[in-house]
Amino acid sequence: MNTHESFFRSAFRLLFVCLVLLLSFWVGYGAAWALDRARQYGGFHPGLDGGGYLPASGPSGDSWGLSFPSPGAPPVGNATADELREYNAYYTAPTEEKVIYLTFDAGYENGNTPAILDALKRHNAPAAFFLVGNYLETSPDLVKRMISEGHIVGNHTFHHPDMAKIASREAFEKELGDLEALCQKVTGQPMKKYYRPPQGRYSESNLQMARDMGYTTFFWSLAYVDWYEDRQPSKEEAFEKLLGRIHPGAIVLLHSTSKTNGEILDELLTRWEEMGYRFGRLDEFAG
Repeated sequence: MNTHESFFRSAFRLLFVCLVLLLSFWVGYGAAWALDRARQYGGFHPGLDGGGYLPASGPSGDSWGLSFPSPGAPPVGNATADELREYNAYYTAPTEEKVIYLTFDAGYENGNTPAILDALKRHNAPAAFFLVGNYLETSPDLVKRMISEGHIVGNHTFHHPDMAKIASREAFEKELGDLEALCQKVTGQPMKKYYRPPQGRYSESNLQMARDMGYTTFFWSLAYVDWYEDRQPSKEEAFEKLLGRIHPGAIVLLHSTSKTNGEILDELLTRWEEMGYRFGRLDEFAG
């Protein structure tokens, strides 16, 4: 092998190694970005799927969690309904009637909300959409459509932070107040004082501060892992959780970013109706 061949082979190897390292960096960066986006806007919820995850006990816990001991019955939360009600907070409606309360967390718009709104309209099913600042800034027409079609627009904070880490009343009130002001500017109407903590993260002082601001706090009693854009559940996986764990007075949490939700919602609502359920507004028991 002459000197020139040796040089070019060495250069080629070096270039190959550099390309592999660069590709590894971008794959890792992309994964981190996707997770951060899910956490910040899509609603990353530890233990959201249930399955025995009870991270704390009582209203002082910092992550909402559920356990489903009996099919068709309300789940057990890491705070009881009575404990939460002291702070004007709920995770299920106090009823034995077959009624479902549909809620959607909407951190950003990726094309699935119109199909969700279409399905809700076909079934005359009211819902509550908990929005963050990004959604109001980028999708004002969809927010106006939500309101015009009779849905509730609620407060999911402006920046979608971990609210359990916010101890300052001033900082807490700013997160909710800034979103209120933006909603008023975009829609011309005051925002409903309904609040959902991002990621289900909360503290006892948070619940009290929300109540002091006139808010009702809503957790959930049924949800599934639907927020990863690149790992969407199949229809069968969605129906297994959403049909098998439905119960009277359920507050159902879905994400408007979910392609699966957009595709199955019409059939899902039909299946729930066939099980004898109707769709109610959160106003029926709270607010």
